[in-house]
Amino acid sequence: MPVKKMTQLARNQRNNATLEERRLWNQLLSTYPLRFHRQKVIGPYIADFYCHEAKLVIELDGSQHYLDENIVKDELRTQYLNSQSIRVLRFTNHEVYRHFDAVCETINQAIEEIIGHELDWGE
Repeated sequence: MPVKKMTQLARNQRNNATLEERRLWNQLLSTYPLRFHRQKVIGPYIADFYCHEAKLVIELDGSQHYLDENIVKDELRTQYLNSQSIRVLRFTNHEVYRHFDAVCETINQAIEEIIGHELDWGE
C-alpha cells in the first residue's frame, strides 16, 4: 500500500480508536516520560502505539485477532518489527479493560528493561 494511503489509514484509526486504545492513551501513554505515537506507520504496518526511544510497539488485540488468518498476519507483523529491532508487547482488549494496572506495570517494566533504568511514571 502506498505511504500516503497508509498515513491516511493511520489517521483514520487514530480518530476511531477503540475504548481500550483511548484508555491506554489517555491514562498512561500520552503523559508517559518517553514519547509514544498512536497508529504509527512502520514499514508496511500500522502499530497501535510506538515509542521510538525504546523501540517498542504496543498492540491491543480485539476478538478479530483470534481468527486463524489474523493470527498468521499478526505473527508476520511481529517478525517484521522484530527484524527492525523493535520489540512488540501484545495485550488483549480484555486485559486492558479488566487488568489495566497490570498492563501499565508490564509496559513500564519492559521499557525500564530496554532503556536500562527506572522511570518516574506516576503510578
